[in-house]
Amino acid sequence: MQLFSNGQMWRSHELKPSYDVAIVGAGVHGLATAYYLGRLFGIRKIALLDKGYLGYGASGRNTAILRSNYRTPEGVRFYNAALKLYEGLSAELEWNLMFSQCGHLTLGHTDTAVAGLRVRAETNQLLGVDSRIIGPDEIQKLVPHIDCSSAPRYPIMAALYHPPGGIIRHDAVVWGLARACDRMGIEIHTRTEVTGFRVSGRKVESVITNRGEVAADTVVNATAGWASTICKMAGVSMPIVSHPLQACVTEPLKPFLNAVIVSASLHVYVNQTGRGELVIGSEIDPYQSYSMKGTLPTLEQMASSALELFPQLHHIRVLRQWAGICDMTPDFAPIIGRCEELDNFQVDVGWGTYGFKAAPAAGRYLAEAIATGKTPDIIAPFAPDRFRRRQLVGEKAAAAVSH
Repeated sequence: MQLFSNGQMWRSHELKPSYDVAIVGAGVHGLATAYYLGRLFGIRKIALLDKGYLGYGASGRNTAILRSNYRTPEGVRFYNAALKLYEGLSAELEWNLMFSQCGHLTLGHTDTAVAGLRVRAETNQLLGVDSRIIGPDEIQKLVPHIDCSSAPRYPIMAALYHPPGGIIRHDAVVWGLARACDRMGIEIHTRTEVTGFRVSGRKVESVITNRGEVAADTVVNATAGWASTICKMAGVSMPIVSHPLQACVTEPLKPFLNAVIVSASLHVYVNQTGRGELVIGSEIDPYQSYSMKGTLPTLEQMASSALELFPQLHHIRVLRQWAGICDMTPDFAPIIGRCEELDNFQVDVGWGTYGFKAAPAAGRYLAEAIATGKTPDIIAPFAPDRFRRRQLVGEKAAAAVSH
C-alpha cells in the first residue's frame, strides 16, 4: 500500500482556478470517469468534488452485488461490459478488489415469475451472457441450506442462474480508483460542497463551491441521491425521484452461502461476505425521501423474508442497518451523456439500485464521450433526451427487487 507522509493513500490539494474537467461527486462513478479520462485519453487536469468523505454516499451504502443478467438488450450489453471491466480491474489497478464471482440466483415462486425469468434467460443467452433457468434440485445442490420444500408460503419453483455474478468489496473499489487517480495527478477534493454553477448561454463557465469557484471546460454530474438537485442548480430538469434503499448486516457466521440469492416475490436478497456476515436487503422504500436511516418495519420485512428462505437463521442477531439514496427514472434505466440544454454539462445519474454494478462501463464510455465529442453506441440508448423522444429503455422487469 502506498502511503504519503501524512499517512494518506491520496493527497490533499488546494483548489486551482480552472480545470479541464470538474466532476461533481467523487463516488465510484465520478472516480471511474476520472480514471478512464486519465488512463485512456490523457486528460488529467481534473477536479473531483465531493461534499463528504470518500465513499460517503451510495458508493459506501450499497451491497456491492455485480451481475449482467438484465432484461433489455441495451441493458444486458451495457452491464455485461461493466462486469467484464470489473473482472480485470484488480490487476489493472494493482489493488485487490475482493471480487468473488460466486454466482447469482434470482428465484421464481410463481408461474408468472418463472415465465419472466425465462424471457430474461433467453435474452441473456442471445447476447452471450451466461444465464439459464434451473429447477429446485439444482438450486438445492448449489445452495444446500435454502428451503426448497413445499412448506414455505411461496415455494421455490425455479431460478435464473447467472454464474458470473457475485459480490465485490465496495470500499476496495473506491480506494483502488482513488489511488489510481491520484497517481495520475488527478485531484480529489473531499469536504467540497457544490452550491451552484455560473452559467452563460449554453455553457457552464464555473462551479461554485464552499471552498471557492473553479472554471472548467467540461462539468460532469456524477452524484447519486442528489442528482436532480445538482442538475437544477445548472438549470437542467431531470425526471428523477429519490427513494431510500435499506439493508442490514448480521453477526458473522461460518461460511455456508456461496451465492447471491434474490427473491422478487419476497422482496429480499441475501449474500454472505468473506467475514461471514449476512448482508440482507429489501426493495426501495415506497416513499420519496433523502433519509439515510433504517426503519423498524423494513427491518422486520427483511428478517421475515430471509427466514422464508433460510428458517434456520431465526436466532442470529443484526449488527447494523443503513439506507442509501436511489435516484429512480421513469424507465428504471440510467441517464448518461450531454444534456440538451448545455453544451458542456454531462450527466451520469439516475442509476436507481444498479449504480455500483455499472461504474466501470459508465466511467469508461462517458470518458470517451467527453474526450472525443462523440457518444459511444453502448451508452447512446441512455441519453438524456430519450424521454423527449419517447424512446425509453424499460428495465423494470430486471428490478422487481433491488438486486
